[in-house]
Amino acid sequence: MDILILGASYGSLLSTKLLMAGHNVTLVCLPEEANLFNNEGSVVRIKLRNEDVHRNIKSGDLPGTLDAVVPAKVNLDRYSLVAFAMQEPQYAAPEVKALLKKLGASALPCLSIMNMPPLAFLKRIETLKNMDLTACYRDASVWDVFNPDNVSLCSPDPQAFRPPEEKLNVLHVGLPTNFKAARFEHAAHQAVLDQLASDIAGLQLDGQDVPVKLKAHDSLFVPMAKWSMLLTGNYRCIGKSSIRPIREAVHTDKKASAEIYSFVDSLVEKLGGAKDDAVPFDKYAQAAENLAKPSSAARAIDAGALNIERVDRLVQTIAREFNMQNSVVDDIVRTVDQRLTANRNQVATEPA
Repeated sequence: MDILILGASYGSLLSTKLLMAGHNVTLVCLPEEANLFNNEGSVVRIKLRNEDVHRNIKSGDLPGTLDAVVPAKVNLDRYSLVAFAMQEPQYAAPEVKALLKKLGASALPCLSIMNMPPLAFLKRIETLKNMDLTACYRDASVWDVFNPDNVSLCSPDPQAFRPPEEKLNVLHVGLPTNFKAARFEHAAHQAVLDQLASDIAGLQLDGQDVPVKLKAHDSLFVPMAKWSMLLTGNYRCIGKSSIRPIREAVHTDKKASAEIYSFVDSLVEKLGGAKDDAVPFDKYAQAAENLAKPSSAARAIDAGALNIERVDRLVQTIAREFNMQNSVVDDIVRTVDQRLTANRNQVATEPA
């Protein structure tokens, strides 16, 4: 199959697993990135079980074929599935927005591996489909072109980043957990997802299992297990004037972390999720021990970003609709607002 992935950073992790399974992948990215991927391919560094050193998995060594294009050059005729792997604010860019309009009209199955769920996916959930969540998005209108039945959500649990000292085609996987996808509404779309999950499941290198699977789940709420992790760890990396590693955010006050985690899990249950859809706090806390870097959201804010994905605001907004309130969530939203406002004010005062 041919798969289109919007986003070449985090998207290159899913891309590598698909290439290993013999599928072809097109990455949609910036011109500089497209030239690099087309000339040199991708490199994903991942640690196999019981090995101390990360392996370099190069796209050129894999059975599938990788190419990269800018949004305006995408031809949708050849693709069986589309994956959203950009940060949510990036979809507001005019050239990306134009591509999304074509994607919506195509009715292709679209699987998001964003932290911020596409608004079209949330419309599939009975308790959310009529709720006004537009203020949580950089530009909520970009999702209006999609039939919600064609969009599904995958929990982006694996942790990965581009090493700043490396070229843009290198991705380092710090926590090789699984992608957990909610079902599609249409049987034909689900068949594509199931086939990809099956093809990835048995991949090996030198007789060893390769981590990071694609797991297909029937529940729409399984990917929302990530929300409690984001609010407990990722967004609490962001301080009023500094940032800290996820490990520190979670373990400095483990009792407070457990409370915020439980609050978000309870909210997902209000939406219709089951307890079995969630990841136990102790399991997450153990995984967080290995997350020695600040979250991508924290690093972006510290680097001067004007917009980031606002799952924190999404959780706060939904909770208020259910008359639920948490002071830690409110503080997170307030701190992120203040840091983004400071970044925007800094840009406004800089000389032209």
